[in-house]
Amino acid sequence: MMGKKLKQGREDGRKGPVRRERSCAEESPGHAENAASAGTLYVVATPIGNLEDITIRAIRVLKEVRLIAAEDTRRTRVLLNAYRITTPLTSLYDQNEARKSGMLIERLQKGEDVAYVADAGTPGISDPGYILVREAIAKGVRVAPIPGASALIAALSVSGLPMDSFVFLGFLPAKSAKRRLLLASVREEERTLIFYESPRRLLSSLHDIEEVLGDREVVVSREMTKIYEEFLRGPAGRVVAGLRDGRTVKGEVTLIVAGCSGEKVDCSDAELLRCHERLQQEGDLSLRDAADRLARETGVSRRRIYRLLLFP
Repeated sequence: MMGKKLKQGREDGRKGPVRRERSCAEESPGHAENAASAGTLYVVATPIGNLEDITIRAIRVLKEVRLIAAEDTRRTRVLLNAYRITTPLTSLYDQNEARKSGMLIERLQKGEDVAYVADAGTPGISDPGYILVREAIAKGVRVAPIPGASALIAALSVSGLPMDSFVFLGFLPAKSAKRRLLLASVREEERTLIFYESPRRLLSSLHDIEEVLGDREVVVSREMTKIYEEFLRGPAGRVVAGLRDGRTVKGEVTLIVAGCSGEKVDCSDAELLRCHERLQQEGDLSLRDAADRLARETGVSRRRIYRLLLFP
């Protein structure tokens, strides 16, 4: 009975049966027959902090499905208890997603409705869920989004940086060398850049951003929707200096960086060499440090500066 409720229920807020999606996987007779009798996989967004940030529809779906698969059952249990949701829980996280997805697909194919939730926010966005969704689609199972909170969209909406076009790149690499390579690959990207970051690596990541991308505007969003919600805004160097003053950063971080201005740099070799001479007078810098600083100050690529300093 519970499985039928959702298919005949109020998916779009209107009475009567819901118009079914038709995926490419359902084109064959076998898939069409399976899809007609299968349940629905609901991908449900949950609050990123404040438990009030959940939709009425999400609460209803979580109550009516036969099973909820969760990235962390302990964290999800807090949410379910808050809304008196007693639906059975099972875990589905990075390490077991490939193994357990098959079991969930079997239940869906038997006609049971299943919901999947991540720790917080929208599943699959730097969280598990991709494998489960892909396998469900491949088997002709209907997959329905239950939209809601997303940390990257929440942070972008109050960043004060351009929102009309942006690039989300997930978590920055943990190692500085790989992180710098990634940052170098998007140095000319004019769209706003969005990353997730660990509070432990935030300072070193901001330092790399300043070194590789220059002193761009950044926004550090932490503990969004929670009691200690905080937004640090300003040029990367100033934000780094503020964090070095002993401020302890805790909680999940969304990091937003202004895109490249797109302005072409016109700086001659003679001007670069004069700037290098000035730097050397200020202090004895290594070739690497001098090239890094010149690149930040002039916007000229490090490759060109290195070549010029090595073979003036």
